[in-house]
Amino acid sequence: MYVELTQDKPIFLQIAETIEDGILTEIFKEEEQIPSITEFSTQYKINPATANKGINLLVDDGIIYKKRGVGMFVSKGATDLLRKKRQNDFYHTFIERLIKEAKKLNLSSTDIIAMIERGYDYE
Repeated sequence: MYVELTQDKPIFLQIAETIEDGILTEIFKEEEQIPSITEFSTQYKINPATANKGINLLVDDGIIYKKRGVGMFVSKGATDLLRKKRQNDFYHTFIERLIKEAKKLNLSSTDIIAMIERGYDYE
C-alpha cells in the first residue's frame, strides 16, 4: 500500500492514517502483521523515527500491537475501534460545521437531509 505524502499535515500523522486506511479497507486484517518501521521509512524515504512516531500513535490507541522480535500486528477489534473514531472525527469536523451553517441559513434538518440525498443521487 503506497500513498503520496503531502505537505498538508505532519508525515507521522499521514503514516498513521495510511495504516488506518489499510485496516479499514482490509489491506491489513486484524491479527495480521503490518509492514515494519524500516519498510515504511524505506518506502516513503523518511526518517525511521518519523515512521515510528506514526506507528506509536496507533499502538497508544490500541489499534496495533508489537510482538517483540517479530513485528507489529493489527489488534483484534481494531476495525470497529477505527470506524467509531473516524465517525466521531467526521461528526466534529463536518457535521457540527454543517449544522452551524444550516442554522445561519434557516435550513431545517429536513432541508439538509434532502440536500444530502440529492448529493448521493449524483454518485
